[in-house]
Amino acid sequence: MKEHYFKERPESESNQRIIQANLLGHPFSFITDSGVFSKQGVDFGSRFLIENVEVLPGDRVLDLGCGYGAIGISLRVHYSQLQMTMVDINERAVQLAKENWARHCLQENMKIMESDGFAQLQSDQRYDLIVTNPPIRAGKAVIYRWFRDSVSYLAPNGRLWVVIRKQQGAQSAVQELSHYYPIVDVVNRNKGYWLIRAVMN
Repeated sequence: MKEHYFKERPESESNQRIIQANLLGHPFSFITDSGVFSKQGVDFGSRFLIENVEVLPGDRVLDLGCGYGAIGISLRVHYSQLQMTMVDINERAVQLAKENWARHCLQENMKIMESDGFAQLQSDQRYDLIVTNPPIRAGKAVIYRWFRDSVSYLAPNGRLWVVIRKQQGAQSAVQELSHYYPIVDVVNRNKGYWLIRAVMN
């Protein structure tokens, strides 16, 4: 049986590989492993988010559920002034994200840590931008908890960007986000994926 990637301590035997990807016009090579999301290549949803998210110079960014780091690392390479924080519940994914960060010679303006959503982040920490390709297999209770908690970690005019497939609950995600955010819109759609933006006042 395929192991669920949304767990703290993966039990599957490690089987690392290196994958290649071109994101935002930059070549990347990422170390991946069993027990983490999309180990065979950067998935379409993550690519869709990376290529379309609106980033401002100097944004404090949180990559929520970072996996092996494709979203956060590619954004940090392309937008060099970002302050990047990356979190994941999966210890193997976090270690990979750290190794992949180092592979791309990114030394500063970063924090990568284990956290179940926002649990290990400082309560007074604020971000200008939170990006997530949420763990659908973890269920709506987890994802909606992330939506609710994100409000407390965004700066004024902060933005949450979420990519999710229509058949996996994009419409209900929009409705749920509307309970917490004054502005929620679908920025783009492609191949059944919706790119959703929620903005604080």
